[in-house]
Amino acid sequence: MNGHATIKDIARRLNISPSTVSRALSDHCDISKKTKARVIKLAHELNYQPNSIAQSLKSSKSRVIGVIVPAIQNYFFPEIVSTIEDVLFSAGFTIIVCQSNESYERELSNIQALTSNRVAGLLAAVSQTTKKFDHFKQLKKKNIPLVLFDRDCEGVDAPLVKVDNYAGATEAMRYLFDCGYSKIAHLAGLQHVSTAKKRYRAYCDALQEKGVAYRSDYVTFGRFFESDGYDHTEALLHLPDPPEAIFAVNDTVAFGAYKKIKSLGLSIPEDIALVGYDDIPFMRSLDPPITTVRQPMAEIGRQAANLLLEQMGYQVDQANLKTVLQPELIIRDSVSILYSNKQFI
Repeated sequence: MNGHATIKDIARRLNISPSTVSRALSDHCDISKKTKARVIKLAHELNYQPNSIAQSLKSSKSRVIGVIVPAIQNYFFPEIVSTIEDVLFSAGFTIIVCQSNESYERELSNIQALTSNRVAGLLAAVSQTTKKFDHFKQLKKKNIPLVLFDRDCEGVDAPLVKVDNYAGATEAMRYLFDCGYSKIAHLAGLQHVSTAKKRYRAYCDALQEKGVAYRSDYVTFGRFFESDGYDHTEALLHLPDPPEAIFAVNDTVAFGAYKKIKSLGLSIPEDIALVGYDDIPFMRSLDPPITTVRQPMAEIGRQAANLLLEQMGYQVDQANLKTVLQPELIIRDSVSILYSNKQFI
């Protein structure tokens, strides 16, 4: 047969109507199992491919899911996206991945492009510069299922898959205290971003819990980029009374701190200890490997994809659906043990 097989070709071969073929391929309840089997068998033999464009125009939806992430080059998001793709592919969907590059304007553009292409649903991690969320709220009015992951969107009525950032940062701080450190700096993130806000709050509460005074010169607020860690660490290390340890808001910022410390000829952890957050892969291969808080990236992607499928009417095991996941402290060599009678030792 020349060209692509069509529903009419299958109907002609089986001597049934095109509408019967269409309903059989859609697993419609009105069509008998025997007819469905005959249709599916011949469709396979003829290498029939459904016209996805026509389907999306007819239903105003497609078999495509949009995924928006702040930064593809950030090692945190690719593993999440990879797992999302695995789950959705198994359910018969493909994904389109867009990068906001931590820009509110690009995030708006991403959503406009995806919705104009009639995506069946959307998964998104909000950019660090987004402070208004009307563009996400509009999705509900358009009946486009939405699931958010990693970062909160205040006032948006959509499922959110996140990690307990407060618990993870608290565990990191307690570990530093338990190893004997008290002069701890924090390379904090922008405080309108939920993840950064909760990690900063945990830092402050941990100081209070241990009776250690808060020092404003030990805290810097910036973005989530390597350059922020590099620049702010230089300022910290040139203080008259520099910190003994640095807790960074994420591993990308921690890597910037690592590079600045090394560039000054200082040693980790002999001169200053360093702790990150995320557990992106290359942190374990640095010299020394960096202590960090591991986020279950694959599980974030799995839960987000399953929650989206649930919204779209697919049967998902409710017992395994989780929206708040637990982090794990990963102890490596970037922190010295100053005391040996602590719970982590």
